[in-house]
Amino acid sequence: MDDLEEDLTCSVCYALFSDPRVLPCSHTFCRSCLENVLQVSVSFSIWRPLRLPLKCPSCRSVVELPTNGVDALPVNVCLRAIVEKYQHERPPACPEHPRQPLNVYCVQDRKLICGFCLTVGQHQGHAIDDLQTACVKERSAQSRLTESLRWEEVCGLTERLAQEKECSQALVQNDREIVSRFFQGLDLILAQKEERFMQALDRASVLLASAYDPLIQQVKDMQEEHSELMSLSSSVESEECPLAYLEQLHQLRERVNTLIQTPLPEIPSLHVAPRAERFFEEHWSDRLNTAFVLQAHRYIYTCVFCSFKNEGNYVQTL
Repeated sequence: MDDLEEDLTCSVCYALFSDPRVLPCSHTFCRSCLENVLQVSVSFSIWRPLRLPLKCPSCRSVVELPTNGVDALPVNVCLRAIVEKYQHERPPACPEHPRQPLNVYCVQDRKLICGFCLTVGQHQGHAIDDLQTACVKERSAQSRLTESLRWEEVCGLTERLAQEKECSQALVQNDREIVSRFFQGLDLILAQKEERFMQALDRASVLLASAYDPLIQQVKDMQEEHSELMSLSSSVESEECPLAYLEQLHQLRERVNTLIQTPLPEIPSLHVAPRAERFFEEHWSDRLNTAFVLQAHRYIYTCVFCSFKNEGNYVQTL
């Protein structure tokens, strides 16, 4: 493979041929390399010739090109096809050691490595397997990988969070109805205060939503990640190429481990209190006057915001 890569390497840029062009002397170079050589040759000429002289970097023979330059040279189609096939079939290079193929499987770290990683890198002294053997072993263990996902626990937590939110929102809605009935028999000024009570309840509802919605979304994101991992696992399992299979399996394992290590959110202990009905019975039934209405409204406004800020997981609506 190394000898083939040497044959496919341009002698000017020492990289794989890119858009190879053939000179009349049969030597082949990258189009960009020939343009650089031509640019140097033209820059030393005082006159602008009708035909551009180009000296072959290998045999030093001079070729006269038309005014359109390197574009007039024929493309080495066969060589270009070989280079493209070689780039497609050669194993991926090691990210830590350029130009070194990932052709060994580290049993300890369960990932693809190159020869340098094994001899002088961080995998020195680790147990290894060839790709075929590692592929057979890892295929048998792949099913256990997805079994470690806490699918039932995640689904149950989503349902519980939704139920807790619905219950708390139901309490807020119940207080909303109590407030509405209480103010139906009052005059205009009390109706204005009713609207302020409703606004306080709306803010309490927003606080409840801000407490539960991020947790619900977090669990839903974990569910989506689980679904993607199950789909990815099926795709990896059907991969026939050992190299591609092991590389994709390593990525799958890292995502599974990340999901497993992600802690599940705890259900917050939130309370809607004091309840509107009890508040009215204790404070409003025998004192329906304007001064007390204004005082009560200030109490509601304070409870909704100060209690949540100071006590963290405690929401008061009235």
